[in-house]
Amino acid sequence: MANPGMIGGGRLTRAEQSGDKRRFEAKKISPGPLLKRMWKYLGRNRLLLILALSLSVLSSLLSLYGPKLSGEAINAISGGKGKVDFDTVYECAILMAVCYVLASLFGFLLHLVMVRMSRKVTKQMRHDIFEKMAALPVSYFDKFQTGDIISTVTYDVDTVNQSLSSDLLQILQSVITVVVSLVMMLSIAPKLVIIFAFTIPVTFLFTKWLSKRVRPLFRRRSAALGRLNGFVEEMLSGQKTVRAYGREKAVLEEFDRKNTAAVDAYTKAEANGTLTGPCVSFINNLSLALVCVFGSQLFLKKQIGLGDLSSFVQYSRRFSGPINEFANIIAELQSAMAAAERVFTLIDADPETPDAEDALKLESVTGDVKMENVDFSYEKGKPIITDLDLHAPPGSLTAIVGPTGAGKTTIINLLMRFYDVDKGAVLVDGNDIRQVTRDSLRKSYSMVLQDTWLFHGTIFDNIAYGKPGATMEDVVAAAKAAHIHGYISRLPEGYHTVLSDNGTSISKGQKQLLTIARAMLLDAHMLILDEATSNVDTRTEQRIQAAMRNLMQEKTCFVIAHRLSTIRSADNILVLDQGQVVEQGTHESLMAKKGFYHRLYQSQFDAVT
Repeated sequence: MANPGMIGGGRLTRAEQSGDKRRFEAKKISPGPLLKRMWKYLGRNRLLLILALSLSVLSSLLSLYGPKLSGEAINAISGGKGKVDFDTVYECAILMAVCYVLASLFGFLLHLVMVRMSRKVTKQMRHDIFEKMAALPVSYFDKFQTGDIISTVTYDVDTVNQSLSSDLLQILQSVITVVVSLVMMLSIAPKLVIIFAFTIPVTFLFTKWLSKRVRPLFRRRSAALGRLNGFVEEMLSGQKTVRAYGREKAVLEEFDRKNTAAVDAYTKAEANGTLTGPCVSFINNLSLALVCVFGSQLFLKKQIGLGDLSSFVQYSRRFSGPINEFANIIAELQSAMAAAERVFTLIDADPETPDAEDALKLESVTGDVKMENVDFSYEKGKPIITDLDLHAPPGSLTAIVGPTGAGKTTIINLLMRFYDVDKGAVLVDGNDIRQVTRDSLRKSYSMVLQDTWLFHGTIFDNIAYGKPGATMEDVVAAAKAAHIHGYISRLPEGYHTVLSDNGTSISKGQKQLLTIARAMLLDAHMLILDEATSNVDTRTEQRIQAAMRNLMQEKTCFVIAHRLSTIRSADNILVLDQGQVVEQGTHESLMAKKGFYHRLYQSQFDAVT
């Protein structure tokens, strides 16, 4: 997700920040609130939900009326005196057929409704996640692996949706079946119901104990799959580097370790989860055996008819069946809740600090930028920038140089307000950027990064990305200024050539020229270049710089440069070392001082020779 002002390339990297990206950790949420939030997604489709509930109730009640009719038919046959009431038998048989046919029809319609609802729930949940991702600060994506987050958007959402569309509804049907069956059994033989007063608590206690044991296993399974996806995404994006260094074997070994860990986590979760079904089934079969034993004694004592006993046995199976089914799906529920924790952790992540209610909207920006007594750290206790002062007058070119880790890219992070300063202030035209809207601030900049970003679409669409409504003439003019028009014209489809997979079919230099053309097209008041010409040859680089200066006249420019020879004409060179400004001035004045900048400049030529 590119920010409005990030027109030149992809997300700004945090080169100066120490530490690797962490794995995505889900926060623990108790089952009650978790199920309630999951259920709310069904509640957003009220008409479909009401229809599904109605079909579920009708289907369950019709199928539960069958055993009652079956018992009446048996009683009509075994009523005594050698007479069989065939009229009653035929009537019960016809009614049973009608009930079961209608129950099946309603069940089929219920399946269609749930498929439609499932599609809507999945769409809404992914929309909510992506909407939240668009509101998250850049720091969030600096912390976690991309593949791990993608795993949440795809696998975890599908897992939750499966539970919402089938498991929760199945539990509802089970509740209806259990309640109706219990009422019918009480009406037939209350004494036999006492058997379930012992077996049901045993089932409940066992299921509760196993749930506490199984849920952490499914949580670890989701985390292991997320780590595996993160590793795969990382290795696929770095295939050329892997092959260039001959690290295929090492990568395969690391993949095997992560894959084995994911499989082991999956196996442990599934193995423990599937214990529930057989154990609960044993308890239910035991209760059925007790019903048959004690029911036969009541029949011999003529306290219950044969048909009633048959009905009771069928209802007892219906009563025990849902409990057994619930035990079978409890593993799926545990998996769904572990996945839901990851989904809601992402949805609940703190968004970017909202703009102040009285925030100003930058308009007619002149480009006067100041940083006053700025302190900043990515992690408390580990300062990156300390006591930084900077003034970039309108139309000036400020170059930021220094060794790796000095804080160069961090300054750009602060200028764009991807991060807020810990102390001091950043001012644009005299306005503290914390008191202006982020949208207007970032649209006041155009940016070209060393890490280029192109999306799937035509070359025209990629160049015109930051300026909706741009004409072909505008795009061509920008491409000519960026010295990429000739290359585009030689393509079979010209500006309508489709780029895919981040433009892997073209060279890095060409990709960078396209992002430079994109930045040139944007009518911004300030420009940020983060080593933007690192992938082009020196001659082209000089032409681009000349064209850039012509296009950006009277606009404020910030350039991060590693090749110091490229910023000799800068109005002000900011020399950083360990987060502090050690020198400022023009190239000539800094060279005359023979200080830190002079040593940096000379070291580059010494390295070449």
